[in-house]
Amino acid sequence: MGTIMDEQNIREQEDERMVNEAFQHLLDTYLKSHHRKKVDIITKAFNFARKAHEGVRRLSGEPYIMHPIAVAQIASEEIGLGSTSICSALLHDVVEDTDYTVEDIENIFGPKIAQIVDGLTKISGGIFGDRTSSQVENFKKLLLTMSDDIRVILIKISDRLHNMRTLGSQLPHKQYKIAGETLSIYAPLAYRLGLNKIKEELEDLSFSYEHPEECALIKQRLAEVDANLQSIYTDFIGPIRAELDKHGIDYTIKARIKRPYSIWKKMVTKHLSFEDVYDILAVRIIFKPKDPNDEEGECMQVYAYVSKPYTAHPDRFRNWLSHPKSNGYQAVHTTLMSKAGKWIEVQIRTERMDEIAEQGFAAHWKYKDGEKTSEESESELDKWLQTIKEILDDPQPSGMDFLDTIKLNLYSNELFVLTPKGDVKQMPVGSTALDFAFTIHTFVGTHCIGAKVNHTLVSLNYVLKGGDQIEILTSKEPQVQREWLKFVTTAKAQNKIQAILRREDREKQKEGEKILNDFFRKADMEPSSMNVDKLCNLHQLKNREQLYAAIGMGRIVPGDTDLQHLQEKKNSKYWSRYLKKLFKRNSDDSNLLLAPTPLTKIDRKKPLILNEESIGHYIIGDCCHPIPGDDVLGYFDDKNRITIHKRQCPVANKLKTTDGNHILAAKWDTHKRLYFPATIRIEGIDHMGVLYQIAGILSKQLNVNMHKLTIETHDGIFQGEINLSVHDVEDVRIICRDLKKIDEIKLVTRVS
Repeated sequence: MGTIMDEQNIREQEDERMVNEAFQHLLDTYLKSHHRKKVDIITKAFNFARKAHEGVRRLSGEPYIMHPIAVAQIASEEIGLGSTSICSALLHDVVEDTDYTVEDIENIFGPKIAQIVDGLTKISGGIFGDRTSSQVENFKKLLLTMSDDIRVILIKISDRLHNMRTLGSQLPHKQYKIAGETLSIYAPLAYRLGLNKIKEELEDLSFSYEHPEECALIKQRLAEVDANLQSIYTDFIGPIRAELDKHGIDYTIKARIKRPYSIWKKMVTKHLSFEDVYDILAVRIIFKPKDPNDEEGECMQVYAYVSKPYTAHPDRFRNWLSHPKSNGYQAVHTTLMSKAGKWIEVQIRTERMDEIAEQGFAAHWKYKDGEKTSEESESELDKWLQTIKEILDDPQPSGMDFLDTIKLNLYSNELFVLTPKGDVKQMPVGSTALDFAFTIHTFVGTHCIGAKVNHTLVSLNYVLKGGDQIEILTSKEPQVQREWLKFVTTAKAQNKIQAILRREDREKQKEGEKILNDFFRKADMEPSSMNVDKLCNLHQLKNREQLYAAIGMGRIVPGDTDLQHLQEKKNSKYWSRYLKKLFKRNSDDSNLLLAPTPLTKIDRKKPLILNEESIGHYIIGDCCHPIPGDDVLGYFDDKNRITIHKRQCPVANKLKTTDGNHILAAKWDTHKRLYFPATIRIEGIDHMGVLYQIAGILSKQLNVNMHKLTIETHDGIFQGEINLSVHDVEDVRIICRDLKKIDEIKLVTRVS
């Protein structure tokens, strides 16, 4: 008994020491900052949180208070926030996890800290309804609060970063859910707020949990080429150092190695091998300007010095000095040819620009010194927050639509265009003239009938180019058309157009339903579901809402043909179509016989094992066609049907974000006994005999069963797809490897 008590006392003493050291480190970090030194209130918040979480431990086994301390440490050290944020970070889980209320926090720490803590506290009750995950609800609440105080989202990002750093203690299905949310929501938010370093770490951590083998392989390859990269870097910067030293520049040069997730994403999206990713190494030059008021001029001067010893790539010069990126990023980028024959990107920034790039524009913008600056109302971040407010003011029909709309506004490479008066406007790359109209004002967008670019009349789907001068032409009446959704790209334009169309559709549906009910009444028939479905079948429409809308818009006018069709009750042809439609609508019900046992018997703590005996119980996702060897997960719906998706599948990514509680871990165990469909895309030079070589490799050398081969040729180039049966991903890799041996083939990649 004494030994147990001794061990408990030792553990408590260790915990006490660990907590005190962590908090002292937080105070030391804060005291080194430029913020006013409000140590008393931070200590008060720490003691309050420590008492509130007393006796509670995280899954890792450490005292729970270590998490709030770590979040506060990130907010202070890595983002540069002050005492109010540190206190809020220390208290961020108190209301959610203990009996204390927001009112208690306000009474003890004041309204501002209470407001931030409330914004960080998860909510109950749905904005979008029961079918939407709580994560979407919480994210919307964060954005609502963020529009009043940006520190809410900065602390939440700090919270998410620490959760990702300690994700290893969670079960696999929780890891996939949290990693998916991080990639879909928090990494883009960090990017949009200028927290580039945090954004990269969030991406890499998510990558390591979602695709551990690929992550480990890329890290291994980076380690293998590290010595060579260091040698290239050393040789490359020698002449640059000599040039900068000659002109008396006070500078620092750093090597920047591309992050594993960024490398993997480029390999996947551009179908490249690791060796083909040219920009793994980049060089960053950070200098102290001689005249802080002439940063732009001195950056261009440094650019001239840097470019002197090398040849610059003519198409890879970027200048974000006069017009920073929307997250505050400023720099000059150029790409130079090294003596080793490799293109190397060089980034040039002042110390101030580097600090903003690393810590984030948001902290500088509003809370650097605890007071607003005179330029605040004109900042790009302020404009972005206004856009977020507009999105929140115009509710989306579902949580998934809401996330899609927000994400459109998170990712954006920018270009600069001009108004007729010469004012500069920042637009995402790919924006159209119609996007620009909605950026000016919603009224201008909804009443837009055309545009002039550089004094020439263009269509509304004209894609903007940097430097274009745009004049929008409008009419007195609204002109919104459904076709607009096909070419607008900005969140604001899509959101406003969809809202107007939804409103119009509802009005037309009501009008159409009234017309149809009058038709049934005059025909002395019941407006039953079966009769309405029969008319949907006749007009080849998916549902009654589409039928009502078509009638309301006058595209369908109920008449004799409809009446005759409704009276054909015994028509076997009709009934076969009707039953076929019903079967199609519920076709997935056929899987219920093979579905898993009821939800209460699913052990979510263990991964699904996909083997020869169990595979028939699951639905293989048509969206991504996973095969053995793919990183996969399971998703169970309301009927306990489980669908298997690739972890990087777009549908799975949305499910992880919007319905993460229905995610299951899964892994393959098939031993090459089953065959799965796969599609491979090939591209190359159209020479005589290429098709014969392809068929020979597949059928003779690899003994692969090929189901379909389609080839198209144009101007001496061929493109094709091969549908075949394989055991697993390894089979696909071997096929791709051997096909690449054909000289004429330049690209081989798996489509699905």
